[in-house]
Amino acid sequence: MAKVDGERVLRDLRELATFGAYKTGVHRPTFSDEDIAARRWFVGKLEEAGLQGSIDGIGNVYGLSDGPGAKILTGSHIESQNHAGWLDGALGMIYGLEAARAVGRGVDVAGWCDEEGHFGSFIGSRSFTGLLDDDEIDRLANKYDGMPLRDALAKAGLAGVPRRQVEPGRYKGFIEAHIEQGDTLISSGLKIGVVTAIVAIWQYRITATGEQNHAGTTSMSRRRDAGLALVRLLAEIDRRFPELAGPRTVWTTGRITLDPGAPSIIPGRGEVLFQFRDADQAVLDRLDAELRRLVDEANRTGRCPMEIEVMGQSRPALMDETLQAALEAAGETHAPGKVLRMPSGAGHDAQYLARVMPAAMMFVPSIGGISHHWTENTSDEDLVLGAQVYCDAVERALNG
Repeated sequence: MAKVDGERVLRDLRELATFGAYKTGVHRPTFSDEDIAARRWFVGKLEEAGLQGSIDGIGNVYGLSDGPGAKILTGSHIESQNHAGWLDGALGMIYGLEAARAVGRGVDVAGWCDEEGHFGSFIGSRSFTGLLDDDEIDRLANKYDGMPLRDALAKAGLAGVPRRQVEPGRYKGFIEAHIEQGDTLISSGLKIGVVTAIVAIWQYRITATGEQNHAGTTSMSRRRDAGLALVRLLAEIDRRFPELAGPRTVWTTGRITLDPGAPSIIPGRGEVLFQFRDADQAVLDRLDAELRRLVDEANRTGRCPMEIEVMGQSRPALMDETLQAALEAAGETHAPGKVLRMPSGAGHDAQYLARVMPAAMMFVPSIGGISHHWTENTSDEDLVLGAQVYCDAVERALNG
């Protein structure tokens, strides 16, 4: 059985958290100076562990093991959300590094670039799996400051560096570790989550066109208030979706924008960014059909024409049963009765790796269910336990 050095795991996690330290979390956006420094630091750690460390032309970090035979791919991502937590992504990176040390030959480590989406959608894992072409790279830019991705790659010293893609036959599978980012484990007194599926995220932009006018002199009977029309639509969504949703379906209105957005002007245009998530394709299809029906109904009965635009419709990713079994067996060995099979409500790189190889994910508890915030945390005890379970599972998968 792989022997984990718990103190080393904690030490590495805390050292990684010094890159872009912010309060008790980190601010390490993709290709920021802090992120680039962290990637280079991690390459050094991989080389200390006896792996061939490198950064490819999209910013992915790799540690490749030598020797014959199929290998297990481990890892997660290095960058963070803005002013966010110290474990999101970093946990899976350090667990992968520890697996390479504890298990030995046969373990590769990868840090997928921009899982957090500063420039695009999972550009690192999509590049590795052949789902990102040069034309898309040319189009992508940082959504916060507008820097083109090509310029960011050049800043990182990666202009002209080849992008690595999956080598056929090299891997038996990919296993990613992550904090849960929810409260299922912590609220139930459980220690290990074995992910069964990663949800799809379907995102939409809904716009309403009304008539901009004076808020004090325009009678209610003649108003065409785009903001009010969208609020009514959202209320209908919230009324109807529970009748069609699955047990873990969630939906979110992430942003409402009104134009011109002044207190004494009736908005002539409104925009809503809306999404729902589920791991069941049938549920996704039902909700999509209902959303479109509600927009059509609003157009028939309302005074503000609406349009709906699909911004993204990913597909659910089922995790490999054999790898799930390895994680569950390792969990029951080290935390008997404290293991739960569960879906992931958040997107992860494993959903793209699952398209080209068997893939699995393991969760450790998040204190308070908090993530994407600098107060995100997990107890030292759970961090060390998770590392032991993870490395044990990697060894089982490698030798199975």
